[in-house]
Amino acid sequence: MEAEEKDTRRVVITGMGAVTPLGTEVDTYWEGVLAGESGVDYITLFDTSDCPGKIAAEVKDFDPRDYMDAREARRTSRFIQFATISARKALEDARLDLSKEDATRVGLEIGSAAGGIGIVEEQACVLKERGARRIQPTVVPSVLISMAPCQMAISLGIKGPASSPVAACATGVVAVGEAMRRLQRGDVDVMVAGASESIGSPLTVTALARLGALSPNDKDPAGACRPFDLNRDGFVLGEGAAVVVMETLKHALNRGARILGEVLGYGFTTDGYHLAAPDPTGNGAARAMDLAISDSRLAPTDIDHIISHGTGTKLNDVAETKAIRTVFGETAYKIPINSIKSMIGHLLGAAGAISFVTALKSIQDNIIPPTINLHNPDPECDLDYVPLVARLKQIDTVLVNALGLGGQNAALVVRGFSELLA
Repeated sequence: MEAEEKDTRRVVITGMGAVTPLGTEVDTYWEGVLAGESGVDYITLFDTSDCPGKIAAEVKDFDPRDYMDAREARRTSRFIQFATISARKALEDARLDLSKEDATRVGLEIGSAAGGIGIVEEQACVLKERGARRIQPTVVPSVLISMAPCQMAISLGIKGPASSPVAACATGVVAVGEAMRRLQRGDVDVMVAGASESIGSPLTVTALARLGALSPNDKDPAGACRPFDLNRDGFVLGEGAAVVVMETLKHALNRGARILGEVLGYGFTTDGYHLAAPDPTGNGAARAMDLAISDSRLAPTDIDHIISHGTGTKLNDVAETKAIRTVFGETAYKIPINSIKSMIGHLLGAAGAISFVTALKSIQDNIIPPTINLHNPDPECDLDYVPLVARLKQIDTVLVNALGLGGQNAALVVRGFSELLA
């Protein structure tokens, strides 16, 4: 009984799926980031002539009808399409046939920061210009973030808990962390977890630009996002989704699943400092990392690699660097750290989810994607941020950071799987 309880507390990853600006398959995305490719270009989803921001990392050439029937595509908004398709890819990767599972023991934890905000803007214009009778009846289920897991549950035949964490840019990590807790408690046997985001609308881009968050560098889209560089001037908006299949170790072993990794620890804190700026001391982010490492029953010296939040904003990169130094001390200078946002932009709520998938791939292949555009390191960001070129390294344990607007900080620890490890 004791061994069974111990195994139940262990949570493993058995499948992953993603829709990204570098491709709609995990392997295509992975090849792109290892090569240091940029998915940033001029926005094509809407007219940006009156927009202060004109670049983003879009999911290009995306037709939902390639993945779902036309009726389902019409009824779902872009962020829900990304999430649903990523979930199906993850389930396929996990070789998990849900029709053979107890549907009440399978759950969903799918988050987003902005959900269908673009539809709100579009339909507000319709209401003003064409009247109430022209409003689409599908607006509410297309807009609400909580509708993503609900629509996915209907599509996939899932009957367990279906919830939607919203924690700004920390959402994706929170989704995986909360899914881990459900599995550890024994509420479910399987969780489908992740987050999704779509570019939204001119309002989204304009509002972020007015906040001072976006890089104004429209002349060089691929070089605009420069995390940890002295000349960084803001992030670039991105879109996409990443979803993983998580199981109790017992369930995964019983069905003979291929195990991609084990999620060990989770930390979630709030700065309580400012609505837009991070705590300059980095203390909130440091506490999240400390909690995740402690929850893993590991020491900071056990971490082989850190996937940073690394937005490319002046304040965030310095605060995160301070937080890492606080947690790791002198060891911080020996740990390779990267930012994938330099290549795929900032996926907002989905940022932590795609970082988690990236961590699994780094563990699998023992290689770290680069931080591109890092030509002139900021002296205040003096750690090893893997500039420009991917790096081979033996990797077993990775820390993933996600730091959200308003001071929401989340971190996860994931490692390669071994049945022998406690």
